Amino acid sequence: EVQLVESGGGLVQAGGSLRLSCTASGFPFDDHAIGWFRQAPGKEREGVSCISNSDQVTFYTHSVKGRFTISFDNAKNTVHLQMNNLRSEDTAVYYCAAPVGCGRSVGGLITTGGYWGQGTQVTVAS
Repeated sequence: EVQLVESGGGLVQAGGSLRLSCTASGFPFDDHAIGWFRQAPGKEREGVSCISNSDQVTFYTHSVKGRFTISFDNAKNTVHLQMNNLRSEDTAVYYCAAPVGCGRSVGGLITTGGYWGQGTQVTVAS
């Protein structure tokens, strides 16, 4: 059974940092692209970032460029999303998904009907 488990969410003041983690079981991350999405109350789901270890590709949506960094920990089959200088508009439930389409060839980040985690809440207080 494939499971994606997110962790690392929480409440932080604006300007603060959080590191989200997505750990997979039953699914080898190093062979696929992994994506982070978020959904704020009353808003549509938004693709935030993705990484393809095999293609050496990363993508960030415009609003998080320069503040968020996505990375692999192959030994732990985990993808991290380091989020710095957080803003109130970053408040959302963050989900990881795999596999995803990632990079310029797909216009950034797209879902492929794969697996999703349960989500982790990020709340940024202004």
